[in-house]
Amino acid sequence: MTRPDSVPNFTMRQLAAFVAVAETGTIAGAAERLHLSQSALSAALTDLEKSLQTQLAVRRRARGVQLTAMGEAVLARARVLLHQASELQADAVGEGGGVAGPVAIGCYPALGPTVLPALLAGFTHRFPRARVEFREDTQNRLRTQLDNGELDLAIVYDLELSAEWRKATLMTREPTVLLDANHRLAGGDGPVRLADLRDDPMVLLDAPPSSNHAMEVCRGAGFAPRVAYRTSNYETARAFVGRGLGWTLLLQRPPLDVTYENLPLVVRPLVDPVPDSVDVVVAWHQDSMLSRVTRAFIHFASTGRTPTARP
Repeated sequence: MTRPDSVPNFTMRQLAAFVAVAETGTIAGAAERLHLSQSALSAALTDLEKSLQTQLAVRRRARGVQLTAMGEAVLARARVLLHQASELQADAVGEGGGVAGPVAIGCYPALGPTVLPALLAGFTHRFPRARVEFREDTQNRLRTQLDNGELDLAIVYDLELSAEWRKATLMTREPTVLLDANHRLAGGDGPVRLADLRDDPMVLLDAPPSSNHAMEVCRGAGFAPRVAYRTSNYETARAFVGRGLGWTLLLQRPPLDVTYENLPLVVRPLVDPVPDSVDVVVAWHQDSMLSRVTRAFIHFASTGRTPTARP
């Protein structure tokens, strides 16, 4: 049994090299990420394996690096150790109470242009020593990355979320219908009955969970839509509507109701029935050890204020 006061004979650099290899899948990719030579990176991995007295990865010239079963087990613990070491250093640099260090945030693409810019600008202005590492991806991939520790947080719709996630609400959105300016229902300012569009072609934002939610809203109105076009791109859906190729359902609304081609769009609320609103949330895995900077982001995003206590 290891004595509690014993000192491990591996280093944080070796753990960082191993995690980088696991996440990039190649020695070359890991070396580039850590700004090391490939030989130095490979040596660090070998030294870690010697220290732990086990093989963590199989190196294959043609297929990169594949983790062993023990390597997969060590990976999760290595991430925790690096996370704790990073927080310790950030606390020291921040003089015990400062918010500093990295936070890895993923975002559902449709929320990127409408939610993230002001949020990230405000957070980094308030906490200049924080370093936000950001990526956009599908909700399924964000789920995987959050569950395996690649991400600290994900900004998503509160739709089809994992039972293992915790969340804080950022804002609430109402489903609306988007029409071209010449559509027969585009006149006036009143709400639209979704069932009145049952015979019109639909442009579906085909990116779960948005697509599943749109189909569910249509079913709630008593019909299955005539999907003429599918796109995973939010702006492409708006552009197609602007050209009169169909209507669409969206949860996000930019300040300007025009397409990239400067074609006007008409946004109308829905009635008979009025669909349920949908929350935009910041989510994290329930087993995550949240760093100070991660907790600060959750609090700032959900309240816009400086954190005063652990959430």
